Amino acid sequence: MSDISSNSPARLAALDQFRGYTMVGMLLVNFLGSYEVCPRILKHSHDYCSYADTIMPQFLFAAGFAMQLSLGRRLQQGGQMPWARAIRRILSLAAIAIVWYSFCDLSAIVQKFRTEETATVLGTLFKRSLFQTLLHIAVTSLWILPVIGASSRVRMGYAAFSGLLHVVLSGCFNFLWVNSNPMGIDGGPLGFLTWSIPAICGTLACDLVRSKGASAARSLIGPGVGLMFVAWCWSCGSTLYNVPAELVNEQKAVKLAEDPVLPSSERIQRWSGSIMEPPFVPPPNAEHRKWNYWMMSQRGGTISYTTFSAGFSLVVFAFFLWACDSRKWQAGIFRTLGTNSLAAYLLHDVASWWISPWFPRSSGPFMVTFGFLCFSAFVYGVCWMMERRGWLIRV
Repeated sequence: MSDISSNSPARLAALDQFRGYTMVGMLLVNFLGSYEVCPRILKHSHDYCSYADTIMPQFLFAAGFAMQLSLGRRLQQGGQMPWARAIRRILSLAAIAIVWYSFCDLSAIVQKFRTEETATVLGTLFKRSLFQTLLHIAVTSLWILPVIGASSRVRMGYAAFSGLLHVVLSGCFNFLWVNSNPMGIDGGPLGFLTWSIPAICGTLACDLVRSKGASAARSLIGPGVGLMFVAWCWSCGSTLYNVPAELVNEQKAVKLAEDPVLPSSERIQRWSGSIMEPPFVPPPNAEHRKWNYWMMSQRGGTISYTTFSAGFSLVVFAFFLWACDSRKWQAGIFRTLGTNSLAAYLLHDVASWWISPWFPRSSGPFMVTFGFLCFSAFVYGVCWMMERRGWLIRV
């Protein structure tokens, strides 16, 4: 949802380069993540923030940035909020997501309708199959749309309110529900509440870039590091759920804590004073630390995870802003994938259908690397041809 004037090409380049980097990261982790030889840091995790888990929040950050770039500037110039146009584009993305995810899993969905009750199948679709990246972006965009034209303080307050509401609802039912069969994806249907944090950070970054230009890169790093530190401090609450050594063998079969959001007074009293592992360092397994809301979990869409990833997105975007505006640097692959990111996203599913079956999950490093190169080359090659012909899929 971008509307860039011709006198700000560098800013457009920085956003497209950031999107392109995010797309390359998505290709990397989505292909490699299912292979046995892949290190854990490149796999999606549910109990800490791996590198793979930083990718989706960057899509939300870019979506928020683009919304503010398109809609916020119109309001600054004295225009009216194009509510109908904005809602139509968001609903178009939601429709594409529902149709695409249904098509990708069509045979399994048909089989479920044949063997299970309709209400059960629809519940599973609503909870898991449909609520993936594109639909999360659409719902989150709709959620933050009312504050796009508001001041930065209002938007920050809205992000804080959304995060707090997610904590409350998670304590009521959502965290346990998302982590029960069938497992939710990316926070489940209520994930938009915390996904609004990186999205709103994207809108704030856009404001800063508008006002400061290339020098905004330095101004983005401090808030980004600050958000990561605050989120890490929140995640330290996860250490309240460490299992005492004498109870480890008794609780092996139990993964989730009984009190995952609001720790009991007993937990608080027996806290050893330990702190959380550094970012990107895996925590103890569920035998030694029960899963809880305060851990950085993409599946749970926890507030510590989305806040940390929002800060990480700010720092990564600051690098691309500096590289593109100050150093006039661009990578062709990032430009190609960034300017046609929706096409690249859809194509990566097609590439997975055609290429992944040729490389068994037990393949060695050489074969997996070769498979990834074939996988990426297909997506990049088609997007490159589309770019050459001026074909862009926009929503």
